[in-house]
Amino acid sequence: MDLFVVIALLVIVSAVFSYINARFIKLPGTIGLVLLATITSIVILVVDKVNPSVANYFGSLSKNINFSKVVLNILLGFLLFSSSFNLDGRKLKREMRPVFVLSTLGVILSTAIFGLLLFYVAPVFHIHMPLIYCLLFGALISPTDPVAVSAIIKNSKLPAHLETIISGESLFNDGIGLMLFVGILEVARVGEEKIELAKVVMPLIKEIVGGILAGAVLGFIAHKLMHSVKDFQTIVLISLALVMGLSVLAVLLNFSIPLSVVTAGLFAGSQSINQDEKERSHQALEKFWKLVDEILNTILFVMIGLQLINLPFVNNYWVTGSLSIITVLIARWLSIMLPLTFLRRSLNVNYSNINIMTWAGLRGAISIALALSLPNTPYRHLILSGCYFIVIFSVIVQGLTLNAMINRASKNTEE
Repeated sequence: MDLFVVIALLVIVSAVFSYINARFIKLPGTIGLVLLATITSIVILVVDKVNPSVANYFGSLSKNINFSKVVLNILLGFLLFSSSFNLDGRKLKREMRPVFVLSTLGVILSTAIFGLLLFYVAPVFHIHMPLIYCLLFGALISPTDPVAVSAIIKNSKLPAHLETIISGESLFNDGIGLMLFVGILEVARVGEEKIELAKVVMPLIKEIVGGILAGAVLGFIAHKLMHSVKDFQTIVLISLALVMGLSVLAVLLNFSIPLSVVTAGLFAGSQSINQDEKERSHQALEKFWKLVDEILNTILFVMIGLQLINLPFVNNYWVTGSLSIITVLIARWLSIMLPLTFLRRSLNVNYSNINIMTWAGLRGAISIALALSLPNTPYRHLILSGCYFIVIFSVIVQGLTLNAMINRASKNTEE
């Protein structure tokens, strides 16, 4: 199928789903879109049993999209830049300690806890997976998804400091999660006995340091260029060139795309680009990137729902998915609680916030994209099916019940 036709069909389907949700269902945008796309995928799978030719026609849209490359190499840069550019730098600075701890130590702990729990509990349900692949699953599912998180919590009643912590964590933990994923995948590919630590660690350091430096330098330059002109069209083009240039540079030089665009977004958005009080370029640019964010979010979450068509059938599909959901929630809770216990004096977070932060830790497109990028091993289908269940559960169930949990916690605090 021609690339333009695929893009056109995707935009049309996204517009139709968005209209149906806004006009009739009236759920929060992200949740409604994922729900509609998932239902559509299930209907296509059912129709496939009756009339495969019809199902193939409707399913061709999903099957002609390389979801993993589209998300990781194209959409991710725009979405992360938008989130970081619009993030309040002063609030982030105040909450930097918990953000740093959760986005680094928290992800590592979650990966280890998830992998160990799955390795020891899964055999009870006749699911057998080597420890290295359980840890690999943990690495791709532990980072919270900044796109899903920002789409859900912007309409929630989260306290301001918690919203900053959760948003900041989701922006930075993708880089750590991707590094863990690449490192563990290399161990799984080569074998624990043959692996050379330097060959794993040095590329990861290059990705982290290179991504941050590239983002800082180009973000600073872009900010100076935008500050030096008044023409809004030029300012927008510079910001677009920054994101696209960083994405291409990161791919060519093996830098981390998430870390580079997040760093650039923070540098470019940390100070106003307005030259005087009469100019409103910075505010207009924020609105532009919010619009880009919302449009790409719509398309992305429709793509997530449609990916169900591409999932392989496994005999213990529901068992794998349910076990994965329970395991990731336990791992998320412990990965927040343990750092909070030992570092409570230096972190501005109370124990009463743990449940909210656990439930607000949503997973999304990045986890699915990483799962789809896995090599064709006997365990790929199990990881992919479990990952899909976690993402759908987090977006629909956790997204719909987050405000109820926040309200309940507020009442308990007042009492």
